Amino acid sequence: MSVHVKETAELLGAGAAEKAAEIINNTISKQGHARIVLSTGASQFTFLEALKEKDVDWSKVEMFHLDEYVGLPESHPASFRKYLKERFLSYAPVAKAHLVNGEGDVAAHIEQLTAEIRKAPIDLALIGIGENAHIAFNDPPADFETTDAYKVVDLDEACKAQQVGEGWFASLDDVPKQAITMTVHQILSSKTIISCVPHQVKAEAIRKSLDEGVTNLIPASILKTHKDWWLYLDANSASGITQNN
Repeated sequence: MSVHVKETAELLGAGAAEKAAEIINNTISKQGHARIVLSTGASQFTFLEALKEKDVDWSKVEMFHLDEYVGLPESHPASFRKYLKERFLSYAPVAKAHLVNGEGDVAAHIEQLTAEIRKAPIDLALIGIGENAHIAFNDPPADFETTDAYKVVDLDEACKAQQVGEGWFASLDDVPKQAITMTVHQILSSKTIISCVPHQVKAEAIRKSLDEGVTNLIPASILKTHKDWWLYLDANSASGITQNN
C-alpha cells in the first residue's frame, strides 16, 4: 500500500494520472499492449482531466469498466457508458473498449464481459471508493467469496443517496435498484490498483478502510491486501486517518 496525500483534488488527479500513465507506458513497452479498468463518478473528474494531457499510445490499450445500472439507457446523464465516452474515450482512441451494458439481456452481457476480461490479466485498475466504502457497486456487506468476474447486485440506501448527492439523480426513487458490477475477486486480480478518492464526504470511508480491519462491511478495506495498491487522497479525504498511514 502506498498512500499519497495532495492538498487539492486537482493535485490528486495530476499525481494519479502521472502514475497511471507511467504504468501504462511501461506495460506497453514490456509487452506491446496494456489492459486497464476505469471507474467513474464525481471522484474521478480531476484524474480523467489530467490523464487527457499524458502522452499514451491509446491504440495499444484495451479498456474495461466497473459497473452500470440495470435498465438505465445510455442517454441518461447518470449512465456510466455515457460518462466514459464523454470523459475518456473522447480523447483516448483505445484499441478496444468493453463497456458494461445494463439494458436488454443482462446475463448475456455479463457472459460476454467475463469471456473478454478473462483472456489476459488486467495490468492497471482505477478503483474509486464510495461514501459507504464500496468498491465498484460492491456495497456492504460485499461478496468477498464469489469468483465470478461480474454480477448483478442490489444497491443499498447509502449508495443511492450518494448518487443523488452527486447530482446524477433527482431523488432516491429515481436511482435504479440494481446494477452490474465487477466483483471484488476480479478487482483484486489486477496487477496494480490506483484509487483516486478526494473530498470530505469520503473521509470517514477512508478512515474506516485504513484504520479498521479487513471486513466485507467495509468493502474497500480489502484493498489493503493487494500487493500493489496506490491510494491518492486530498487534504479533505485524508482528514480522518491516523498518522501512521
